[in-house]
Amino acid sequence: MTGRIAAFIVERSYLVLAMAFIYLPVIVLVLFSFQDGVLPVPPFDGPSLRWYDKLLGNERVLSALGNSVLVAVVSAFVTTVLGYLAAYGLSRSPPRFPGVARFLLIAPITVSYLIIGMGLLTTFNVLGIAKSLLAVGIGHVVINLPLAFAIIYSQMNESHRNIDAAAHDLGAGDLRTMLQISVPMMRVPLLAAFCLSATLSWDEFIIAFLLSRFEVTLPVIIFEMLRAGLTPEVNAAGTIVFAISLIVILSAAVALLARRKEPA
Repeated sequence: MTGRIAAFIVERSYLVLAMAFIYLPVIVLVLFSFQDGVLPVPPFDGPSLRWYDKLLGNERVLSALGNSVLVAVVSAFVTTVLGYLAAYGLSRSPPRFPGVARFLLIAPITVSYLIIGMGLLTTFNVLGIAKSLLAVGIGHVVINLPLAFAIIYSQMNESHRNIDAAAHDLGAGDLRTMLQISVPMMRVPLLAAFCLSATLSWDEFIIAFLLSRFEVTLPVIIFEMLRAGLTPEVNAAGTIVFAISLIVILSAAVALLARRKEPA
């Protein structure tokens, strides 16, 4: 009995320490974004919305915020569509070596964003594509597509293929089967792939920094602010990035939970 109690205490202590290790930096960041003083260091002087007011009064920050939202939504939509089409094609009409095809589609997830960004920068220079939000969006599609494909493909099983085959037997064409049967059946993984892609695009820095010039995203602005030193204003910007990411994930979780509770 004593051994079980000791094991319980050790397990719970490890869990608390792990959670503290993960979330303590975020808590400190958020806390000192409400600092009234000019330095984000103890003792805490606040709470105050002084730095949020200053941040949201900065037109360049607001422009970057809009750019980040635009790039995240558009690139996530394109990523989800391409990931679905790749998963659908590989599931319904597998090639001779499906394992090789899956590996080639997922392998880029292991490559550093820096290497991908440098490769895209070189490729765009050769093709004559200027640094822009379009280039950043293409880069985010490249880095998020493997993950979106993996999420969607993992949910395509034998029952989906059987239902598709039944639809074809009843006279439905390929496009109608895809749009009216397969897509509704896959709405949960499609939503998950979209939200995750949007979140990863929203706070991605390396590719956004390499492929943008005049129109930049919010993480690039935060980097520029950091070069002048750590301030409560930078913490406020980081808190906004974190808060929007959290809202997207929680919204997706609520939508998925509500969908599961719907009667069959």
